[in-house]
Amino acid sequence: MQQLQDIETKPPGDVLQAFRNTISDADKLLKKRFKNGEKIELLVSARARLIDAVLLQAWHHAAPGNDAIELIAVGGYGRGELHPGSDIDIMILLPDGAREKYGDEIEKFLTLLWDIGLEIGHSVRTAADCVRESKADITVATSLMESRSLAEGSNNFVKMRLAVGPDRVWPSQDFFEAKLREQEERYKRYDDTPYKLEPNIKGSPGGLRDIQMVGWVAKRHFGVNTSQELVDLGFLTQQEYQRLRVGRHFLWKLRFALHTLTGRREDRLLFDHQARLAEMFGYTDTRATLAVEQLMQRYYRTVMELRLLNEMLLQL
Repeated sequence: MQQLQDIETKPPGDVLQAFRNTISDADKLLKKRFKNGEKIELLVSARARLIDAVLLQAWHHAAPGNDAIELIAVGGYGRGELHPGSDIDIMILLPDGAREKYGDEIEKFLTLLWDIGLEIGHSVRTAADCVRESKADITVATSLMESRSLAEGSNNFVKMRLAVGPDRVWPSQDFFEAKLREQEERYKRYDDTPYKLEPNIKGSPGGLRDIQMVGWVAKRHFGVNTSQELVDLGFLTQQEYQRLRVGRHFLWKLRFALHTLTGRREDRLLFDHQARLAEMFGYTDTRATLAVEQLMQRYYRTVMELRLLNEMLLQL
């Protein structure tokens, strides 16, 4: 982040380049760390922290001195999990009754993000908007459940989180039933099988979304923030927790490698990518099996186990 120091004194063109260079240099370093075998959990967390810092600096540049508006990370970004091509979703949280007041500053901020090459999914809401939209849309309720403020000590954020909690919006049983319908519909889109020849790491049965589903339902019911707390409460055994962690670890590595290989968000294990991924994972051809077959066999074993865990834990 050194290039962003003293950014307020730089000409406009230099400001944009400083942001671009910061992101580019950090992503190159993350790819190097991945190639060197660093733990994937550290890498996805590091990229989330990078984006935190860039967004806060961009906001302070676009709207200096404005502390009334809060930047809220939602979705996977809210969980602090960003791969090289992951969606970066934020909510701009306004004080009640301030929707028209800060339009120019918000537009300047979003334009800056576009100019520096960050594709951001964004919404602009008050706490009251969050309540209304959460009641109407389970997807909004889910994303806000995993949200976090980029600035500490945020009273408005705490107020919003309490207002969309299970005692106010989507009680745990209603939440479970709605998310279960979502999962059933998602499975249908992928022909209800994890064994597609070109599966989707995120959406196919047994993929990352199945792990997230377990977390969403359990956290809504128990009100916890981490999966380890589910072990303490007896929802997960230590063995089940470890199996989920191992499966997620492999799928995260595969997704990070796929994004690195393609240079964009790509969650499909297309034939064009499978051989290169097998090489990146260190597989080699043997007399019995090709390297790509070894990789895909591991993938299918992983997602089959994760799907079974999903069904068992949710008692489907």
